Amino acid sequence: MIQKTIIIGVTGGSGGGKTSVSQAILANFPDSKIAMIEHDSYYKNQDHLTFEERVKTNYDHPLAFDTDFMIEQIKELIAGRPVDIPIYDYTQHTRSKETYRQEPQDVFIIEGILVMEDERLRDLMDIKIFVDTDDDIRIIRRIKRDMVERGRSLDSIIDQYTTVVKPMYHQFIEPTKRYADVVIPEGVSNVVAIDLINTKVASILQERN
Repeated sequence: MIQKTIIIGVTGGSGGGKTSVSQAILANFPDSKIAMIEHDSYYKNQDHLTFEERVKTNYDHPLAFDTDFMIEQIKELIAGRPVDIPIYDYTQHTRSKETYRQEPQDVFIIEGILVMEDERLRDLMDIKIFVDTDDDIRIIRRIKRDMVERGRSLDSIIDQYTTVVKPMYHQFIEPTKRYADVVIPEGVSNVVAIDLINTKVASILQERN
């Protein structure tokens, strides 16, 4: 009998610590078949737009994502079939021509700001986690990340945050907190919450094995 793949959804605002929480879970199961899939990989292809048009994309809106394709690929992985996951090029604001091969695993962590916005995606999840971090901490982390990793200017980051990121957080992301099984204040620094989640995942793995 094939055991069902465990799907853990991890969401919260941009710069809130979703990735750190996801990595803390991954690190706790080094001997298990566990991997993370990022919703960011499924930003829509924008090859048909000019660079100037791409720059104006609202990346914090549900319509920026090809969530249908993500759901399709997750279902393939649950069925035991490998998939080729897209790679997004943040410097060109469109999908790269490259992909990466993802093999089926016992556990998948699905991470992203809007992974709990779509009911179909939520329905695939066994555990739903919302990482709840203050706005001021999130913007500082976002500034550091975008300047170093994505080559953006401070002015452009602040402008995007105040006009798009923060309004979208309150409109689309924060409301998904009500779907969470676990809300983690301050992210990975909340050791008790991380330990509780790891204990739950270990218990599910033990039951299924």
